[in-house]
Amino acid sequence: MEKHDLIVIGMGPAGMAVTAMAANMNLDVLAVEKHKVGGECLNYGCIPSKALLKAGEANEVTKNLKQYGIKLAAETEIDNPLEIVRNKVEEISGAKTMKAFDRAKLIVDQGAAKFVDKKTIEVEGQKYTADKIFIAAGTRPMIPPIPGLKEVDKLTNLNIFEQEDIAEKLTIIGGGAIGSEMAQAFSRLGSEVNIFQIDEHLLPSGDEEAGRVLEAKFKEEGIGVYNSTTIEKVETKNDKIITHTEKGVFKSDEILVAAGREIYLEPLELDKAGIEYDQNGIKVNSRLETNVKGVYAVGDCNGKSLFSHAAMHQGMLALMNAINPTPIKQFKHEDYIVPWSVFTKPEIAQAGMTEKEAQEKGIDFELIKVKYADYGRTIADGKPEGFVKVICSSKGKIFGATIVGEAASELIQEWVLAIQHNISMFDIMMTQHSFPTISLLNKRAAEKWMMGKTNSGIVPKMAKKFI
Repeated sequence: MEKHDLIVIGMGPAGMAVTAMAANMNLDVLAVEKHKVGGECLNYGCIPSKALLKAGEANEVTKNLKQYGIKLAAETEIDNPLEIVRNKVEEISGAKTMKAFDRAKLIVDQGAAKFVDKKTIEVEGQKYTADKIFIAAGTRPMIPPIPGLKEVDKLTNLNIFEQEDIAEKLTIIGGGAIGSEMAQAFSRLGSEVNIFQIDEHLLPSGDEEAGRVLEAKFKEEGIGVYNSTTIEKVETKNDKIITHTEKGVFKSDEILVAAGREIYLEPLELDKAGIEYDQNGIKVNSRLETNVKGVYAVGDCNGKSLFSHAAMHQGMLALMNAINPTPIKQFKHEDYIVPWSVFTKPEIAQAGMTEKEAQEKGIDFELIKVKYADYGRTIADGKPEGFVKVICSSKGKIFGATIVGEAASELIQEWVLAIQHNISMFDIMMTQHSFPTISLLNKRAAEKWMMGKTNSGIVPKMAKKFI
């Protein structure tokens, strides 16, 4: 039996973070990945979807230029965008990515790992043991119990980028991040797209106003959006997918299921190690340790936060806790704000509470909102669509922020830092932002909050007296 300092099960974002950091510390690391290094994020999710969105954006620009009679210096229409995506992923997942794991022992695409006992795993008959084991098993696409859906040929993020051609008509189930991004990408590449979901607005876990802005943009681009819609059944007729809904019957060439993720732990045989879990994932404490000492569960498999960046962060925290010689300093996962971004056009990003969440918690808050359309830089860029919305207290404590518009995924980071480190609206207002960056919109939001404090009460009287 091979003995290692540390075993990592799964080489998605969480497992990659643990493996790279531990190997860099000269620990003897064994990492097991049943399929491809990079997991869903690199191979089937975050990275290929961004490549496809960029291809769609390029195609949209080309189409718009042609409408105005502008001839291009070179033909830039995308002949086979899915092939381009696959080439990009292959380039990214090559030697540069794998170099980070030179010091670790990798077992890749040789079978799944399963527990033998609390300190031992088995892969294809070979046993391995370690004092510290990190489970980073991820999740898989959830297929909702719609009559007929299991029987039809369907797309998920696992196979959508393996297609040879862009579907002429595409039905999407789910209006979250994956469904929304793929809807816009495929629409811009020539598909006729319809989205169906049971939720009231796109990106249902986010701000409703942001979802409505995206919906309006989708409808402008010819994407059908059917919110609060029940799908009664799905079937195949004459090589077409027929989707029966309460709002009509729709035909398409392909159907993409983007209805969320589900925990899938059976292959791990956790019971043999006495590791506790339920339908929501592997149970962990604040340190990301399971009920079995020395065994940690990081990323999607613990159900805490289904984002790649959260998985990477959890991997880092869990390793830091595992090598921590004293229990005095703990790195608790719940102490860190988890932002998220959706890379449609316009982009949408969120950190902390939404307006609805603040209302449900009974928090006395102020809503500060500034529009992209009121700022010279975004007007000059031809990107006047969107807003920065901040939920804060009357004293400037920041509870949450929603951004819709160009570079929203970048701008949100300032609010993540502010919420996590208790930086106030006053602090942001007093921080110089280079002009004319788009991030100046964050400062404008803080200035608007301050203006609300200085245009009434004692401040104007004092200003008048001492001027």
